[in-house]
Amino acid sequence: MASRNGTVMPADWHAGPDDSFHGKITTDGPFQPEKDRYHLYIGLFCPFAHRANFIRKLKQLDEYAGMDISIVKPYPKGNSQGWPGWRFNHPEETNEPGGIYEGSTEDKLFGSRFLHEVYFKADKDYKGKYSVPVLWDKKLNTIVNNESHELLRDLQTAFDALLPKAVTQITLYPEELREDIDRIALWMQSDLNTGVYKAGFAPSQEVYEKNVPGPFACLNKLERIAHSNGGPYLLGKKMTELDVRAYATLIRFDTVYVGHFKCNLGTIRYSYPVLENWLRHMYWDHEAFRNTTDFRHIKENYTKSHYDVNPKAITPVGPYPDIEKGYEVDWSKLKPGRIEMPEVTEWEKRLA
Repeated sequence: MASRNGTVMPADWHAGPDDSFHGKITTDGPFQPEKDRYHLYIGLFCPFAHRANFIRKLKQLDEYAGMDISIVKPYPKGNSQGWPGWRFNHPEETNEPGGIYEGSTEDKLFGSRFLHEVYFKADKDYKGKYSVPVLWDKKLNTIVNNESHELLRDLQTAFDALLPKAVTQITLYPEELREDIDRIALWMQSDLNTGVYKAGFAPSQEVYEKNVPGPFACLNKLERIAHSNGGPYLLGKKMTELDVRAYATLIRFDTVYVGHFKCNLGTIRYSYPVLENWLRHMYWDHEAFRNTTDFRHIKENYTKSHYDVNPKAITPVGPYPDIEKGYEVDWSKLKPGRIEMPEVTEWEKRLA
């Protein structure tokens, strides 16, 4: 078993240089819920880091657990292999690409220039991706976890011992909806959250055409599910993890995925009235969603760091506005939309 600062670590925390980090904050493990002990590294552009940062705000971990954040710049990312990776604002970066980028920060813990330096502090032989989010333990001086789906679930309850009762009662994984959440999350993650990347980074026309129906099959089904449940959330009266998973992708969909990733069989704004209505409600009426969304970071990350997709690094101005206002409370007045392309509807039939 590995050890950090004399503390024996669980076998499933980090199996080796090729493995990511899977630690959990628990009262009986090496990572215990203590105020001012943990730090979160994120990128405002990243939909997967968005999940963790949203939970941080929703559960008020910044206030009650003292969890601060360091924010990497949206570009440049590095070469085709991702080296040297994401950068922080740093005095040595002033005259280099991206410069001191508004809304990003220095590495507040170590003053690192690159995110990979943080990874190497946890494992000097690390060979995985230097991705965000990263949850860092200042006491054991290592990474707790860098898997967004695990942090989405774990951070909801990890610090309950430090939180007011009203905040501990906030859950996105209510027991009566867990079966639906787990079932839908499988295809949402595979065909929507990561499906847009399978289309956007397709190396050929054939691969692109094979993958682009997937996200719209999911949107078709999600539109129908949301409408049948009557709002204001995807599964009805309670916000769940599905709202967070969907929001992180849908808030980026018209902004970057339609044009940059060529996911242009339709748009949220004009093709899916129910999801568009839901998205407006999430953004304008939920501070934790709105305050963790930065459209400039989102746009410039995709358009200025994916050199093979957009070699001139030109960032589109639109769509305008980034998100429209106006929310219809009575969802029965909404007529669900869908994309009727045969490849999309056939894919939709396979979704559980």
